[in-house]
Amino acid sequence: MAIYDSSSHYSKTKQNRFYLDLLVPRPVPSEKDDFVYTIESQYNHRPDLLAFDLYGDAKLWWVFAEFNPDELNDPIVDFTSGKTIVVPTRFS
Repeated sequence: MAIYDSSSHYSKTKQNRFYLDLLVPRPVPSEKDDFVYTIESQYNHRPDLLAFDLYGDAKLWWVFAEFNPDELNDPIVDFTSGKTIVVPTRFS
């Protein structure tokens, strides 16, 4: 059985040798340097491109979904130009 670091999104999920249980979202605290961003047309359905441009790593696309669960039920389909989201300038 794998044991995940406490900073991992999987740390609070039940685990067995075949699969992980459902992901239990953790609350993400806001910081004073978070900012409101309106998704531009070049990022329409492409959170990976925005993650690359902001953080230098396209694999951090999930950050937008974690910070905006009410706006982005589906982190790809709901990531549309003109939608306003909260974007962290840093995260852990």
